[in-house]
Amino acid sequence: MHRYFIELAYKGSNYHGWQVQKNAPSVQEKLNEAISILTRQTVETMGCGRTDTGVHASQFYAHIDFNEPIESLVEFSHRLNAILPNDIYIFETHAVADAAHARFDAISRSYSYYLSERKNIFQPDHIWFCPFNLNLLAMQDLSNLLLNHTDYGCFSKTGGQQFTNLCTITEATWIEHETGLQFKISANRFLRGMVRAIVGTLMDAGKNKLSKDEFIHILNSGDRKLAGHAVPSLGLFLEQITYPYLSHPAQSPFNL
Repeated sequence: MHRYFIELAYKGSNYHGWQVQKNAPSVQEKLNEAISILTRQTVETMGCGRTDTGVHASQFYAHIDFNEPIESLVEFSHRLNAILPNDIYIFETHAVADAAHARFDAISRSYSYYLSERKNIFQPDHIWFCPFNLNLLAMQDLSNLLLNHTDYGCFSKTGGQQFTNLCTITEATWIEHETGLQFKISANRFLRGMVRAIVGTLMDAGKNKLSKDEFIHILNSGDRKLAGHAVPSLGLFLEQITYPYLSHPAQSPFNL
């Protein structure tokens, strides 16, 4: 058996997330179909995680196994790009150890959420138009508290199937980006809907509707009903996956 990691990016607007769905298009479905056409055999990829409907990825990894080695990884990626739709792109295909696993071996994941107080008519599918005067210092003050917490059940989408709500967040930073505001967050794992719920809750503080004590109460409650509304999926990007044996720089969606 020969295992490979496929490094890709995708615009999630037209898909119901990464994972194959019964009655809706997904990124994994399109990738499986393209590889099957190229190799003339039925294949199934394993992704580094799941993204929700409409969420984008400027860096994502999926692994796949073949009985025979790929002769040219560059040619394989090039031919795969020719088959895939225009909203999915293969950066590179990496040969890895047979036991390497795209999902379970990842030690860190980084997301960014992009929003702007001004309407961006050229990137309406990538930046959420949010016409509010936000208090950036207040939002960052509460973001710092995330690094000292571990149970994030209050930000987990109802019906999530995870066995634990424990996560280790290593970065939670608001950045004034050329397009508006960027919230960057890194952790060892994320719960379903977690980032969008965090951003929505922090924005309540940015609108002076949520105090520090109230935010701490939400964190300790484990109750999703107490946290803020989830922001729309269109501004959310999975930007970096890190492995002990493979780590490429974060891919900014505005530089692709």
